[in-house]
Amino acid sequence: MAKNLIIYYSRKGQNYWNGSIKSLTKGNTEIVAEFIQKAVDGDLFEIETVKSYDADYYKCIDDAQDELRKNARPELKRYLDSIDGYENVFVCGPCWWGTYPMAMFTQLEKLDFTGKKVMAVMTHEGSGLGSSERDLKKICKGAAFGKGLAVHGADAGKSEGTVISWAKKVTVGG
Repeated sequence: MAKNLIIYYSRKGQNYWNGSIKSLTKGNTEIVAEFIQKAVDGDLFEIETVKSYDADYYKCIDDAQDELRKNARPELKRYLDSIDGYENVFVCGPCWWGTYPMAMFTQLEKLDFTGKKVMAVMTHEGSGLGSSERDLKKICKGAAFGKGLAVHGADAGKSEGTVISWAKKVTVGG
């Protein structure tokens, strides 16, 4: 059986949710990452920044946009040193300004993806996958890429069947 890794960044607290701000005890992307884990028995690795994003949603997205403009690489609390031993890597995050939070790229740039299969997963409120697949292809050199998955963030809790079916399919041949 293939060994699977689920790398994710997820925002708890204030989130944009169907046109308004809602406080979440568990982030949408974390919910989806756990569904993937349930489907393919993978290892979870959470991306956590040293400097926390602002608790206020609007300040957070302003900071995220500034990081994107600067192509910043925020420092992380911990890093994966290697993905040797994994065959499939799911890269899961919220769609911030059309792509992953820059902290995701901080981690991904440190890894060798040669021979790995990578799948983009985004939670969003209308952006779908944004440019996540294109951006992963630039960063994850040497990888093959499976079909990505976009999950509407407000529907993350109801997406279990869809996520499980997709995850099983992409780890087989997808």
